Amino acid sequence: MKKNVLVMCTGNSFRSHMAEAYIRKFFGDRVNVYSAGVKASGNIYPWAIKLMLEDGIDISEQTSDNVDKYFDIEFDTLLTVCDHAHETCPIFPKPVRRKLHQCFPDYEPQGSMTDEEYIESLRPIRDSIREFVREMTFDN
Repeated sequence: MKKNVLVMCTGNSFRSHMAEAYIRKFFGDRVNVYSAGVKASGNIYPWAIKLMLEDGIDISEQTSDNVDKYFDIEFDTLLTVCDHAHETCPIFPKPVRRKLHQCFPDYEPQGSMTDEEYIESLRPIRDSIREFVREMTFDN
């Protein structure tokens, strides 16, 4: 039976979508993965889509959802990818078997960056999410 995994961040527009996509890529045969935000923005950040396309993954069809959409699912793993989501994580109506937290930086531009400088500053965030997810396990 597949495990249910929920990835959460504040806006469900950037980090959680990348983590969701990498979990699906590396463990899709063993997990059902979802992502949500404690204050979902309703949009996927366009730069996140571009970053993931560079890595051969299309996330343009993923949706930005509020966490309450998933309250009826029993999750085996809850992964928060920002401190705000970790600190304000709601109480789930059904038990969550394992809670993990790893804060990744947000995507705020610094000063007057060119598009290339900006995307270059985002690549390490994507790469650290990919490496963190690659080392996850879903056996228990």
